[in-house]
Amino acid sequence: MNKNLNVLINGVIRENPLLVLLLGMCPALATTSSALNGMSMGLATMFVLICSNTVISLIKNMIPDMVRIPAFIVIIAAFVTIIEMLMNAYVPALADSLGIFLPLIVVNCTVLGRAEAFASRNSVVSSIFDGFGMGLGFTIALTILGALRELMGTGKIFSLNVFPEEFGSLLFVLAPGAFIVLGYLIAVFNKLQSKA
Repeated sequence: MNKNLNVLINGVIRENPLLVLLLGMCPALATTSSALNGMSMGLATMFVLICSNTVISLIKNMIPDMVRIPAFIVIIAAFVTIIEMLMNAYVPALADSLGIFLPLIVVNCTVLGRAEAFASRNSVVSSIFDGFGMGLGFTIALTILGALRELMGTGKIFSLNVFPEEFGSLLFVLAPGAFIVLGYLIAVFNKLQSKA
């Protein structure tokens, strides 16, 4: 159990996909104009990570080496299709807000990388913990990034007013603001890591 806890903590802190490994930058910068969008994208990615890691770990010995990567992509695409259909059915406005980046989870480096580097080499339980840890780390990073951008751009967090909108800066809601906030977020995270 201690090994699985380390795997979980690894995904959240030591190998955080966004803040340490710098993976999944495209959805991170494109979908985090609000805290809700960031959290939703992170949770969708976490669902795909946990499910695909589980299935890949279960059938890893049945997949020939020659078709390993295409098989992983098909498995990942199946779970992305499930989450996309669920979001379109139950939260269509949120699915529209995430747009093309929801189906692009299929080619997210974090998901495919964990399938190749971890799930295909470890037990099912460890793979579930890895998917949960990596997904949780990604979700936390996206939510914080989205919350900071939303706060500095509109004066709100999760659409709740913190200060009047006229004091916000449109820059932070737009793409350049995403780069600026992410850069500072990575710097703060690295500083906290170096002290730990």
